[in-house]
Amino acid sequence: MSFKFDGTVCSDLHIIKDFVEDVLDKLNKVIKDESVMFDVKLILNELVANGAIHGNSYDRNKYVNIFINVEDDFIRIEVTDEGNGFKCDLKSYDPLNLKCSGRGLVIVSGLSDEFYVEKNKITSVKYL
Repeated sequence: MSFKFDGTVCSDLHIIKDFVEDVLDKLNKVIKDESVMFDVKLILNELVANGAIHGNSYDRNKYVNIFINVEDDFIRIEVTDEGNGFKCDLKSYDPLNLKCSGRGLVIVSGLSDEFYVEKNKITSVKYL
């Protein structure tokens, strides 16, 4: 099994919703495990929304790029936005502090077997 996807979407959450659904439809043809697909759906939704909201500040003239590579034993999702990037410190996240942001990357990190943040690019790897 091998699958690659490379796509770009503007930072409009309504357009992103349909875009992510189309990507998930393509992935459903390759990944048959419903549990893995549930995790991938959460990861993809969180990362693309995060890029549009925090990276691109909802600017419809800025884009979020998604690269997905599926092989026999892993799925790699890379999401890049046009923002300046940030330093990710998941250890400082306090779940008792009910902030409006920060939970998404904690969730993605928890669902990922490997998780990397490099400036404005986030990579999630999930083993199959």
